[in-house]
Amino acid sequence: MRILYAEDEPQLRESVTRGLREAAIAVDAVADGDAALTQASVHDYDAIILDVLMPRRDGVAVCSTLRQRGVQTPILLLTARDAVDDRIAGLDAGADDYLVKPFAFGELLARLRALLRRSGEVRPATLVVADLTVDPRSHRVQRAGEVVELTAREYAVLEYLVRHAGRVVSRAELTAHVWDENHDPMSNLLEVYLSRLRRKIDGGQHAPLLHTLRGAGVMLTAPDSTDGAGLP
Repeated sequence: MRILYAEDEPQLRESVTRGLREAAIAVDAVADGDAALTQASVHDYDAIILDVLMPRRDGVAVCSTLRQRGVQTPILLLTARDAVDDRIAGLDAGADDYLVKPFAFGELLARLRALLRRSGEVRPATLVVADLTVDPRSHRVQRAGEVVELTAREYAVLEYLVRHAGRVVSRAELTAHVWDENHDPMSNLLEVYLSRLRRKIDGGQHAPLLHTLRGAGVMLTAPDSTDGAGLP
């Protein structure tokens, strides 16, 4: 998952960004509304978090502008104001939800998960492909009943592939949803993480689930779903 997070308070922005990244979420963090609009026009995000009180352009104005531009990405507003009129203004501007400061980080994660469920994408509690199971809440991964230990980035790559199991995911798409804007598109990091996942997920006596299609991308699929299609 990749999100845009706009917050003008440096300490809060840094702590929330760090927590999100530790939860295997790629984050582009900005400090004002104008920067948020610029980022949202360049990148495709899974969700957007906007602080209401920001310099240059506040979160409500950013939300309204994004909706006018046709952006349908789920938007969560963060506000220090708990007045009913302020909440109504945010929701009328097109926000999907709001969270009042100060907030527990666990609640922020829960609201993000809820926004993604409401967006129409089916997100089951446990993801299963063949004998591979992934728990998005605990980040627990098992293959054939055995726990597979993954780093946060390895988990992020695997979860995206599992959520799109059965179809080819291009390297550009995978990179866009797992890394933030600081990622060097010319680096070989994705290949490194895919190699590690193959070793951890498909190593030993396991039938391979991860397949590379030269010139197309990567696909995660159950062994009997390849039908001898020549997937390496």
